[in-house]
Amino acid sequence: MNMNDYIQLLIRLIKTPSFSKNESDVATIIRHFFSDRGIHFQTHKNNTWSVSPNFDLAKPTLLLNSHIDTVKPVPGWTYDPFGAIEEGDRITGLGSNDAGGPLVTLLAVFMHFLNKKELPWNLVYAATAEEENSGPDGFESIKTFLPAIDFAIVGEPTRMEVAIAERGLLVLDCYAHGKSGHAARDEGENALYIALDDIRKLRESSFEKVSETLGRVKITATQIEAGTQHNVVPDLCHFVLDVRTNEFYSNQELCNIISGMIRSEVKPRSFRLNSSGIGSDHPFALRAKELGIAMYGSPTTSDQAIMPWPSVKMGPGDSARSHTANEYILKSELENAFSIYLKMLDGFRF
Repeated sequence: MNMNDYIQLLIRLIKTPSFSKNESDVATIIRHFFSDRGIHFQTHKNNTWSVSPNFDLAKPTLLLNSHIDTVKPVPGWTYDPFGAIEEGDRITGLGSNDAGGPLVTLLAVFMHFLNKKELPWNLVYAATAEEENSGPDGFESIKTFLPAIDFAIVGEPTRMEVAIAERGLLVLDCYAHGKSGHAARDEGENALYIALDDIRKLRESSFEKVSETLGRVKITATQIEAGTQHNVVPDLCHFVLDVRTNEFYSNQELCNIISGMIRSEVKPRSFRLNSSGIGSDHPFALRAKELGIAMYGSPTTSDQAIMPWPSVKMGPGDSARSHTANEYILKSELENAFSIYLKMLDGFRF
């Protein structure tokens, strides 16, 4: 397998803006890749997937998935975010690391196995949209179109370590209700103070169920707003909680617990991004251990959260580079990742 073809594909992808909900041009590039090689594929909105031609209903099915969308560039870029600048081993550009590198490397793996007839599993490759904004027209919109999936590898930058578990995400809009009054007199009930008391209570609390891989549930207050002018006691304060869950609590359960802990009214934005992963005794985890590949619990959320089947997160690049100025990937990381993926899948059964 000549990884240079996939490196050149990555460069084309970087040079094509693909913000969440606006990925059609990049989706077209992926589709041309398949059609130019005579490979059958299917589409829905900005999502593209291909099923290996030797699909056998008697075999389990392995999904290789990564996303084609990116966040918008932060202000600190000193390179052209869409320049795909090559400097020796390094390619700098928006989406190079998250998740262009994993996307093209998993495509290389799919192509490597495409026409092999004696595989113990079927392969499906999916390049999907709207991961960065957890949008409804991304992976979630094609789940019912895919064949039955038994296991998935989600391509995200993990330094080719295996994230066998991933935190869920619950975003809560909280509303503290008070009573307005004149700030110069001891009147009203300050909604801002109610909100601060609630935030303090949450900061000092902890949940008893601690995950071996993901640790404790983490609650972070990330936004707050209140008041109309300096001399009026605010009767309403809105604040936002970012809640990162472990496998012991569903998002619905945590929302109910938090609602019972504080005075503020709690409104969840969604319950759909629950914690996910596999046990340390899963065949893929055992294969990673056999090869000496590190395993960990990921603090970030991906399309794993909406997959109803067992999955891991694994790919070239480093999560610390994601969403940063001058994001980059190394060509050697892609080549090494391709080799590691093949070693992991060699003889893999599930």
